[in-house]
Amino acid sequence: MESVPTTPTQTPSPASTQVPATDQPMSAQPTSEDATNDAVENAQAQNPLGDRVPKMVQEEVLLEWIAPSRPFKKHNRQFYSTVGVIAALIALILFFAGQVLPVAVVVAVVFLTYVMYSIPPGDITYKFTTYGIRIEDELYYWEEMGRFWIKERFDKPVLYIEVARFPNRLTILLGDIQKQDMEAILSEVLLNQEPPPTSYEKAAKWLHDKIPIDIEG
Repeated sequence: MESVPTTPTQTPSPASTQVPATDQPMSAQPTSEDATNDAVENAQAQNPLGDRVPKMVQEEVLLEWIAPSRPFKKHNRQFYSTVGVIAALIALILFFAGQVLPVAVVVAVVFLTYVMYSIPPGDITYKFTTYGIRIEDELYYWEEMGRFWIKERFDKPVLYIEVARFPNRLTILLGDIQKQDMEAILSEVLLNQEPPPTSYEKAAKWLHDKIPIDIEG
């Protein structure tokens, strides 16, 4: 009986083993730059205005002090008597001229003068902030201010600042702050220049030169 020859079975070696290729690429690990870009895109998606609107800055107090709300000087009885006589003469002239309404204005001015020069003012808080100047609860922004100057009034330095809304001029007492220090601070943002006198100031100076009483204020 003839034997049938058999062929030896070949076992594939490990080096010849082939790994099937896939069509999907391997996913790369995200970098920190990609994460930052994604965060910026998400922020812009939530805020459509982007960089077109400036960010709000929190208000910070730069300087704060307490001083009287207005200049004050106590006058004697002669001052009030002289002012009353002058007001009475002006009122009589206006009355005989048929000007009744100006007479009421003169009376109101005399009453206001008596109140301002007889009742001492109270102390209030002044603040210089990153927004502007706060006088108690009222805020005046730096953008609406013009020139500033400091003058002596009743032997005390007083700061004046032009402002674009009522009362058109701020009157601030410096308190314990030195005049030179205040000028150095405000010169960084405002112009240190005294404007020409107004019609009221010219009339007050003329009356002060003609009548020997202290009517400053």
